[in-house]
Amino acid sequence: MNTLADGWTIYVWLIAGAGIVIAAMFMIRWAYKNDQFDEDIKYVVFDEDDKDKMSPEEYQKSIKVNKTQEEKRKEFLAKKKAAKTGTRS
Repeated sequence: MNTLADGWTIYVWLIAGAGIVIAAMFMIRWAYKNDQFDEDIKYVVFDEDDKDKMSPEEYQKSIKVNKTQEEKRKEFLAKKKAAKTGTRS
């Protein structure tokens, strides 16, 4: 039976490490393309009932962010529907 020479495990670790780095790069790319690094996303959880808990500037920002997110959602759903039905808008 053949045996591997000493020091072969380092190559296994190098390959595993390279795989992890490549997977992380793909995940970061996906996150960037899907607006996962949007700092304003924290305002989406607020609504009009939270107005007294925020400063006027933060409240206006949350209204603006919610409106933008709703527009993005409508665009996404329209694209999804168009892809499903095979039509273009």
